[in-house]
Amino acid sequence: MTRNASATETIGLYGTDASPDEQRAAFREGRVPVAVYGMGKIGLPLSLVYAETTGAVTGVDVDPDRVAALTDGTNPLDHEPGVSSLLPELVADDRFAATTDGEAAAAAARVHVIVVPTVIDGDSDPDLSALEAAVETVRSGLDPGDTVFVESTVPPGTCADVVEPILTAGDREPGEFGLAHAPERTASGRALRDIRGSYPKVVGGVDAESGRVAALVYGELTDNEVVRTSDARTAECVKLFEGVYRDVNIALANELATLTGAFGVDVIETIEAANTQPYCDILTPGAGVGGHCIPYYPYFLLDGVTDPAPLIRTARSVNERMPGFVVETLVDGLAADRPIEGATVALFGVAYRAGVPETRASPAVDIARRLDRLGATVLAVDPVLDELPAMPAERVAIDEIPDRDVDAAVLVTAHDEFRRVDWSALEREGADGSRRGVPVVDGRQALDLSETAHDVYTVGRGWD
Repeated sequence: MTRNASATETIGLYGTDASPDEQRAAFREGRVPVAVYGMGKIGLPLSLVYAETTGAVTGVDVDPDRVAALTDGTNPLDHEPGVSSLLPELVADDRFAATTDGEAAAAAARVHVIVVPTVIDGDSDPDLSALEAAVETVRSGLDPGDTVFVESTVPPGTCADVVEPILTAGDREPGEFGLAHAPERTASGRALRDIRGSYPKVVGGVDAESGRVAALVYGELTDNEVVRTSDARTAECVKLFEGVYRDVNIALANELATLTGAFGVDVIETIEAANTQPYCDILTPGAGVGGHCIPYYPYFLLDGVTDPAPLIRTARSVNERMPGFVVETLVDGLAADRPIEGATVALFGVAYRAGVPETRASPAVDIARRLDRLGATVLAVDPVLDELPAMPAERVAIDEIPDRDVDAAVLVTAHDEFRRVDWSALEREGADGSRRGVPVVDGRQALDLSETAHDVYTVGRGWD
């Protein structure tokens, strides 16, 4: 099941008597087969970097269509640079294969890497069901000397309190296998580059030997340094601290942006000037915070924490209110012309990030739902998405927008394709023959509509 390892006896790295140099050689020669569980936006690129190094990698996924595509060397993540060329090369060289048979992959592997999604449920509690299912699969084939790496973002203590008890529920005992957390530090659209070494790689084991093995393995994958923390719990907190730092900083920027009228200044200009001081690094405000990371990490970090942690909770609340602020601003701008009920609003951008076809926690979805509750008709424009997520909106192509009777517009995501929007075509002719614009809320400081008749509110700058 695992590539290039069948002709040679495989070895485990945990608790071995082999020297570090011998272990590195075995890893590079494919005598330490690897199974990566989860072929998503992080798991697939990670498995390919492993395959480049070891030549003995099996990617596991529950989606048979995805596995079939990978087996054919077809990249399901076409927004990830380099994956489309690297994948078929590694498949052809028998260095990487994909399967839905996780138990067979687990039985053949000596290193198990779990990269499955972790989200929050309706009560903002971490949902680790996908992780737990993957760990159960690993347990089915876990042998003494194997090592398990968890790259999924998890609440502190997950490796010790959740993963290890599952792995030892059968005939394995703690100390027979390695277990470490190795938080992914990867952004969509640059996954291969990040995995190969954009940043130091952090690892932390549940025991010293697990940490040693993790540092050895990831030292072979990355061109950057490996930072080994004192334990897995510390490593689990690292990614969460990174995300919470950004959430709090963005919340500060967003709160300042909502006060631009009260201050009587351009907040964006003020932030840029303030950031010329090296110890000041205020981020950029916007229509809201989306994605797989920042909206969830505060809840992971606070899972089981009884302390109020007011700063972290308030920051999340501020950022979650930004879609509401955008809608309120649009309603105010439209009020002089007509009520929001019955109005048609063009929503530009549904993906949470420019150029990336992902919609998890996108502020555009919240904005659309709020507008729908107010009785507006929402037209959603997003050229990078194949289909819209569940949201009350009609999908419209960029070139079709001028043919629709639009009463207002919101820019949520600054896709490059929006540069070709003919904004003047959204103007209307007044009773006196003059050109009349519509209110536009620019949530990303990306529009220059100075040559049009539109009234533009830029988050952080106010009405123009």
